[in-house]
Amino acid sequence: MFDPTKDHPRRLSLGKILITQAAEAAIAAAKAEGVQLLHRHLHGDWGDIPEQDWLQNELALQFNLRVWSSYRLSTGKTIWITTAANRSITTIALADSD
Repeated sequence: MFDPTKDHPRRLSLGKILITQAAEAAIAAAKAEGVQLLHRHLHGDWGDIPEQDWLQNELALQFNLRVWSSYRLSTGKTIWITTAANRSITTIALADSD
C-alpha cells in the first residue's frame, strides 16, 4: 500500500481537472485542501477504497483504464476523484451517498 512518508513519482496524467460545486463546498466545509487530495490521487494513494479496487487501479495504470480514489473528509463526507481511461479529464465529486 501507499506510504505517505516516502517520495512517490507521479503515477498518471490528469488531463483537464473539473470539480463539482458540491465537492468544492464539502472540501471547504472540512477546511481541507482539494489540491492535497488531488496530489494523493496523482501519486497513487487511492485513499479509502477496498483492496480489490486498489489492485484494480494498479492494473488500470498499466492498461489505460479508469482510475478512481475515495477520500473521507473530517466532516464525514466522501470525495471521489476519477481519471478517465484516456487521461483527458479528472473529476473531483462528492460521493453519491453523501
